[in-house]
Amino acid sequence: MTDPFIGPTSHSFVSQRLRLHYVDWGNPTAPPLILVHGGRDHCRNWDWVAQELRRDYHIIAPDLRGHGDSAYSPSGDYSMSAFVYDLAQLIHQKGFPTVRIVAHSLGGSIALRYAGAFPETVTRLVAIEGMGPSPAMLAARAKRTPVERLRNWVSETRTLAGRLPRRYASIEEAYARMQAENRHLTPEQARYLTIHGASQNEDGTYSWKFDNYVRSFSPADFSPEDQQALWANINCPVLLVNGKESWASNPQADGRAAHFKDVRVVEFERAGHWVHHDRLEGFLAEVRAFL
Repeated sequence: MTDPFIGPTSHSFVSQRLRLHYVDWGNPTAPPLILVHGGRDHCRNWDWVAQELRRDYHIIAPDLRGHGDSAYSPSGDYSMSAFVYDLAQLIHQKGFPTVRIVAHSLGGSIALRYAGAFPETVTRLVAIEGMGPSPAMLAARAKRTPVERLRNWVSETRTLAGRLPRRYASIEEAYARMQAENRHLTPEQARYLTIHGASQNEDGTYSWKFDNYVRSFSPADFSPEDQQALWANINCPVLLVNGKESWASNPQADGRAAHFKDVRVVEFERAGHWVHHDRLEGFLAEVRAFL
């Protein structure tokens, strides 16, 4: 993090009456590149990537609704359609006719759906483990009846309503939790992500910034067939990135990559779910060449 340039500036935009936060890394005459983070994360997790790509691109990194410094949804609406709308609003309000997108996990799922719905606006797309549940996980989920899915969602959401944000006695305690979550992170990375991902409460303790309601997934999402139709409608080249040590299945091996018109799959050794942290140099080399 020794780049001689200044860091990003903070801005906001409005989507469905929510004020959502994003950072702008400058270089406005360069082609726009949107970096979309994953669930329970924040926009500053991209700082290492942004520092390396900012000379070539105008980088915009939003905080998803309910994450980072963006507003919480009063209704607890964190459906995929709401997230896609927010991304569409950001691109529309910035006046970008076309964009490149690099996205991780939940952000990857959002970006893939957006690119399928608005293929004319995306020229390159990198999704790091952004395919969602594997075919095996979806098959297990499909065995549950609509009644079971809806009742379980109501029960889980009601439980979340009574769940208070976890409080850490110190930033060091939160930092230790961050390190435990991803053993590949260096101490510097874990500390940096913690500082930007936590806020101090009035009593001096610390809590993560994300809304606990983001843990709840709508029981009325698109079917696997609908998602495949969106992937098939993407016109730009797509790079799907996986970590060999992650829980996510390889889309080449499980057949999901076949639904794209122009796709390449790269799997990194010695990497888990956060490939852009675990193998930063190798990831940047792949992304630079692809973009």
